Amino acid sequence: MDTENADLENNEGRSKTGLAVAGDYDFSIGEVITESWNKVNGLKGPFWLAAIILFGIVFIGGLALGGIANFIGLVNVANPGFAVPILMQIALMAVIYPFIAGVVMLGVRRSVDLPLSYNEIFAYFAYVVPLVVAGILMTICMMLGFILLIIPGIYLSVAYMFTVPLIVEKNLGAWEAMETSRKAVTRHWFKFFLILIVMTVIFIVSAIPLGIGLIWTYPMFIAVMGILYRETFGVAQSE
Repeated sequence: MDTENADLENNEGRSKTGLAVAGDYDFSIGEVITESWNKVNGLKGPFWLAAIILFGIVFIGGLALGGIANFIGLVNVANPGFAVPILMQIALMAVIYPFIAGVVMLGVRRSVDLPLSYNEIFAYFAYVVPLVVAGILMTICMMLGFILLIIPGIYLSVAYMFTVPLIVEKNLGAWEAMETSRKAVTRHWFKFFLILIVMTVIFIVSAIPLGIGLIWTYPMFIAVMGILYRETFGVAQSE
């Protein structure tokens, strides 16, 4: 019975994803902003605990990479080329991306009022391979886009915004998640771009009083992402 429920839920998720790609969704920028602000309560605590843990991991990971680089210099490894720094960056991505997925999913879960915990950031290491592959592919595509007159890079930066939650919430592969996000977002690309501009303005204004406002606006941004994802692809209501 559990298998049947899982198959049904997966089929429903695929159906909603197909509708999103076809452009069968819409949202109001004002309503998304208002709802995201209302959802900050209940999200703020788990988000900041998760963010502190993520910051610590990035900091420690950066120190580790620096130590490895210094060690390579001390032992006088001849012509390490690009392989060593690239492998170190991939290793760091393998550690960081599952945590980023956890932070993003806090917003997705909050959008449908599921229980929240900072422990969410430890829940997605099973997806490390597609997350890292997607991270590498998105970086390459966006870099090429910015080289090609900047505008394609801006387009892809917005279009790939749902890649991570599609991997961990819909269980899509790296390229499939990227393309699904791109095709769906393209249907209302300017609305997504405008809401990101609005959030940027809110960030700037909230940072003016000694950055105190960011305590609320950072989790608000995660809530915005979760609500937009819900409105575009839907969210499974199961635990």
